[in-house]
Amino acid sequence: MQYRAAIFDLDGTLVDTLEDLAISVNEMLASYGFPTHPLDEYRYYLGNGSKKLIERTLPKEKAADEAFVIEAMKRYQAVYEHHRDHTGPFPGIQAMLDKLKAQGIPMGVCTNKHQQAADEIIGGMFPAGTFTTVMGDRPGLPIKPDPKKVLMMAKEYGVRPEEVAYFGDTSVDMDTAVNAGFLPVGVLWGFRPEKELVEHGAKVILASPEELFEKLTFAKG
Repeated sequence: MQYRAAIFDLDGTLVDTLEDLAISVNEMLASYGFPTHPLDEYRYYLGNGSKKLIERTLPKEKAADEAFVIEAMKRYQAVYEHHRDHTGPFPGIQAMLDKLKAQGIPMGVCTNKHQQAADEIIGGMFPAGTFTTVMGDRPGLPIKPDPKKVLMMAKEYGVRPEEVAYFGDTSVDMDTAVNAGFLPVGVLWGFRPEKELVEHGAKVILASPEELFEKLTFAKG
C-alpha cells in the first residue's frame, strides 16, 4: 500500500513538550495552594486536551466544579505561554519531515492542544510551509478521538481515508486513526508504551523516525 498523506499528533509525536507542560500545570496548581505532581505522571495526564488535563491534575473536589475547572484552565494556558524553554522536536523528526516534503506528500498536524499554543509551537520550531494544516482544539469542533477534524484534513488533501497514515504516541491517537479509517502508526519516543498503542489498534510501530521509510511507502497522488 502506498500512502498519499501524513497527519501527525503534536505533543509526544513531533515535539517533546512534557517538561514545559508539567512546569506550567504545577505552577498553576501552586498558585492556588494545591499539591503538584511529579513529571512522569504527566505522561498519563496528557492527550485529551487542556480541560481534561486540568481535571486530572486538580484536587477531586475542585475537578468536579465546572466553573473552577474553566478558570484554572485559563490560568494554566496563560502560564504555559511563557514556558517553552524545554520544548523542541524529537531527534530525527525534521529529517523525516524534510524527506516527506521532498516527495510532495501533504502533511498536517491534529492535536488536542489549544489552537494558539499549537500554532506558536509549529511556527516557532518548524520551517514555514512544512504543514498544510495545523488543527488544534477549536470552538465548535470535537477533539480527538472523534475523527471529524482529521477527515476534514484528508478531504482538503484530496485523499481517501485509507491513503492516510496517522502518527501518534497515545491511545487517543490510535483510536482517532481507527475511527477515521486511517493507518494507525504508533511512535515509541513519546509519552506512552507500545502495549497501549497496540491495544488501541496500531498497525505499525516506529522506534525512531528513521524507521518510517523502512516500514511505509509514500507516493504523491
